[in-house]
Amino acid sequence: MTANSSRPDLPPAGRGRNPNIAMQTAGTLVSSVLPLTEVLVVADCWQTEPEAEAVIHRAINAAAEIADADVGDTELAVMLTDDAGIRTLNSNWRGIDKPTNVLSFPALQPAAGAPTNAPRMLGDIAIAYETTRKEADDEEKPFDHHLSHLAVHGFLHLIGYDHEKDDDAEAMEDLEREILAQLGIPDPYADGERMD
Repeated sequence: MTANSSRPDLPPAGRGRNPNIAMQTAGTLVSSVLPLTEVLVVADCWQTEPEAEAVIHRAINAAAEIADADVGDTELAVMLTDDAGIRTLNSNWRGIDKPTNVLSFPALQPAAGAPTNAPRMLGDIAIAYETTRKEADDEEKPFDHHLSHLAVHGFLHLIGYDHEKDDDAEAMEDLEREILAQLGIPDPYADGERMD
């Protein structure tokens, strides 16, 4: 599957750039209903997954199209890191000294009515390779399916979803199922496991 399989009218993605936006028309930025997503590969272990960037773009675009949130003219970054990198983030920001699969860092939003011509930042997502690979292997799932799920999960956190309470977790999981089904990915919660 190519990066633009669901939208053949779009240009191919450049390294780290979102394939969903035609960046310039007569020297101006073109507005979009999808967020501009930068994928930053900061750990060499991701080189074994050359389709990872395209997988993330597809997953976030599907989530943005289905989720009920205003994400047009927004930006986010996805950092593909390793277990050591995400362990540091998890320890520094959550006080949990161990690696995890995905972390989301929603951006503070400007005050209502604050003038700005810059795109609004949604925040950042970090995904750890080794943990993601181990989970996919342990659950006998294709790596790209699990990576898609983590990207969708991280994105939903950026737009305000959480899973602290059972009702919230159920709503978030239902939305994840719907988004992943749109991508042709089976229910990741079919075995009854919840994400941390």
